[in-house]
Amino acid sequence: MLRQRIITALVLVALLLLALFARVGWPFALLTLLMIAAAGWEWSRLNASAGAVALALGALLAAACAATLASPWALQAPRPLWALAALAWIGGGAAALRAGPAAWPRLPRALRLVLGLALLWAGWLALVQARGIGINFILSVLCLVWMADIAAYFGGRAFGRRKLAPSISPGKSWEGVWSGQLGVLVLGGCWLAVETGFAAGSVDSASLFRALVDGLGVPLGLLALLALTGMSVVGDLIESLVKRAAGAKDSSGLLPGHGGVLDRIDALLPVFPLAMAFATR
Repeated sequence: MLRQRIITALVLVALLLLALFARVGWPFALLTLLMIAAAGWEWSRLNASAGAVALALGALLAAACAATLASPWALQAPRPLWALAALAWIGGGAAALRAGPAAWPRLPRALRLVLGLALLWAGWLALVQARGIGINFILSVLCLVWMADIAAYFGGRAFGRRKLAPSISPGKSWEGVWSGQLGVLVLGGCWLAVETGFAAGSVDSASLFRALVDGLGVPLGLLALLALTGMSVVGDLIESLVKRAAGAKDSSGLLPGHGGVLDRIDALLPVFPLAMAFATR
């Protein structure tokens, strides 16, 4: 199992890096489009749409993403879109987590499907536009989410006492959340120090951390950073809630040893639109 997990992870990282560092943007857009289409299929299956219906909805999401690539939104989406996506994640996420897994299936299936697919599309578009800003920017957002997850895991194992959401994800603790936030603050400080040390023009873009400090100032920038870290936890919890409501351990078995695509990108989905809302003018 561990060997399978490692092999899958290496293949995924290799594909991601090749697409990310390509001279043109379409390989990254295409790779992420395929991943988000798979996530759409998984979301549909988790929300009582199996077989051909789930495949059709995944294909529909892929078509919507492809159509977006051919539109002016591929270069710059309207800023209200990011605010709307952030509001949906913050307000809708809070409501869903408060209600718990038992309440999720009682929502109309059409509402669950449309909301999920719309947020997957918005997350994909934010990811593509973050790549358009620059490698330094998108890497800083990705590393923020990864650091939050890694620091929360080890902090929770070492210090976890108070459960965060026992009915949704029993392994998560408040101490893990705080450890994740501390890890992100340390990462942000180190990233800014290294970025400042580079000669002007030696990086292709400002990082998210630089954009937050320059755009909001240090106090508000720190608060925004903590908010982004918190939203990565919300994304993880929402997927756990939906899986628990569906009685599923993983979103699918597409990634051997890792579960499904949603299992790997759940924390990224709310963070990227919110990061774009903070970083773009």
